[in-house]
Amino acid sequence: MQTWLRMLCKLVSVTVILHLPVAGAAESDPVATDLNETVVAVPMSEKGFFGMRQRELVATTYMPDGPGPFPLIVLSHGNPPNAHDRIKIGRYRKLTQIREFVRMGFAVIVPIRRGYGATGGTFAEDTGSCRAPDFETAGAEAAKDLIATVNFADTLPQVDPERVILVGQSAGGFASLAAASYAPKGLIGVANFSGGRGGRPATHPGQPCAPERMADAIGHFAATTRVPVLWHYVQNDMYFSPDVVQMWFNAFQAAGGNGQLVFEQPFGRDGHGMFAVDDAISIWEPGFKKFVSSLQSPVRVRTAADAAVRK
Repeated sequence: MQTWLRMLCKLVSVTVILHLPVAGAAESDPVATDLNETVVAVPMSEKGFFGMRQRELVATTYMPDGPGPFPLIVLSHGNPPNAHDRIKIGRYRKLTQIREFVRMGFAVIVPIRRGYGATGGTFAEDTGSCRAPDFETAGAEAAKDLIATVNFADTLPQVDPERVILVGQSAGGFASLAAASYAPKGLIGVANFSGGRGGRPATHPGQPCAPERMADAIGHFAATTRVPVLWHYVQNDMYFSPDVVQMWFNAFQAAGGNGQLVFEQPFGRDGHGMFAVDDAISIWEPGFKKFVSSLQSPVRVRTAADAAVRK
């Protein structure tokens, strides 16, 4: 009996160690005090073996100086092609991009979804096989994490709960599209940077798994989406070719979605990750600002002149 208990304890210890989040290099950098960087715990419910259970997502908030309230950006990370790399997402501290959003006058919250980086735990967004992926269920699970984040941010005194924009890159863009279909409180727009799932850049550049099934999933979510969506892609995306993206956007519009599709010129060897490249901010930022200014509850983007006046 004692031998069995010792073996069980060892197994539990190994399991716990395997699920501990491992911080990436950026996680060891000093806290960005100029951005009022704060790590927070976002409560949410998920279905477990014994019914619904409570758990937390690790998220990070970044705020302009002052009491606010500030319009909110919920920034969502992607999903690396190799499952072993999910843990490397850490807290997704894309500080150059986040600093630009804060400079514009946004509060930013960056949730780490279930199964990734600092949150860890069971991966909730598994799509299944490449031949018959279930993108709709994966999107719905990712949406739960983003909606929980919006609900949490609604409790922060610096945040304007009536002006929320979902911004996501790659799988985070698809997660944002899915979350928008559930009409989170205060949502006024979505910015989808190279969004999608199923990319196979190493073996099938530009041709993801079952793109027709993704089109169906996008149409499903678009049918109940009531806010404008900016679709921002790059011509040399090795995950999703322009033809594939156009098919997805057509499905979005056919289902009633209101959006604008932008293709940037080729960027580097693979334009898929352009949003996360510091030198590329000047490429996507003008279109993002124009989109934000066009929203029904427009956000006045701060300018360099505004900063000079405050000084």
